[in-house]
Amino acid sequence: SVDCSFSRGVCDWKQDTDDDFDWNPADRDRGDGYYMAVPAFVGHKNDMGRLKLLLTDLKPKSSYCLIFSYRLAGEKVGKLRVFLANKKTAPVWEENKGKDEKWRTGKIEIFQGAETTNSVTFESERGKGKTGEIGVDNVILISGLCPED
Repeated sequence: SVDCSFSRGVCDWKQDTDDDFDWNPADRDRGDGYYMAVPAFVGHKNDMGRLKLLLTDLKPKSSYCLIFSYRLAGEKVGKLRVFLANKKTAPVWEENKGKDEKWRTGKIEIFQGAETTNSVTFESERGKGKTGEIGVDNVILISGLCPED
């Protein structure tokens, strides 16, 4: 498995230069490293911020599971979407409200055909809310299908 957590920095993360704002590091409550976040006061409604994970060495014709922690905290904070590079048009995952401030786990299966996926993009779309944040952390890529909970 490949650990793409932000504190350890083994993966190649890039901020999109054509979006409206950047994701920024935020300290974890427990003080052990940081996660990437978009605070609710950044940007305007419907503005987008994209953080791209560049993937290299994924084998064709195999399956992978992308597991990540995410949080949508705050009233009308916005949307979090995940896109795979070879499926540009529609997100493969989307969440638009948190029931509470808790961190949750997202899982996405990546099936490699003849064309391999060379990046995963986390896109934050700003909502109307002015408090809270959208956060992503603990991004891990494992080979094989996603485990059941």
